[in-house]
Amino acid sequence: MGLAAAGVASIGLLFPAVALAEDGTPASATDSAASSGDTADPREERRESRKERMEERQDELAAALAEELGVSEDKVKAALEKIRGEKQQERKAEREERLSERLEKAVSEGKLTQEQADAVLEAAKEGVLPGGRGGGPGRAHG
Repeated sequence: MGLAAAGVASIGLLFPAVALAEDGTPASATDSAASSGDTADPREERRESRKERMEERQDELAAALAEELGVSEDKVKAALEKIRGEKQQERKAEREERLSERLEKAVSEGKLTQEQADAVLEAAKEGVLPGGRGGGPGRAHG
């Protein structure tokens, strides 16, 4: 069984250990009803509303910048998307580094084996842990 498969197979066993390695940074929460396509969830409706408002503000900003700079709105939008993508990759790398450091600490304290830590890190990179790519259930609070 490959490392990623081992990580997925052992998530149920490792999740409490991952919780111990968490640094308490809040993550986005996704309700199980929202993931099943139920759009009647008030949280999902608020999330969609926020997304729409953000897109409207981004369009207004792009239009204002385009006018101020004397360039096309499409060119401004493309530049903003490029920068947003670069920043997103930087944040992802920083999150993975923080997780790696927490896992190393858990291994050194005997809370996890190196194999478990490697599996958790691989699962996080593949987006199968809560709060991974595309959301997922949020982290425990408290």
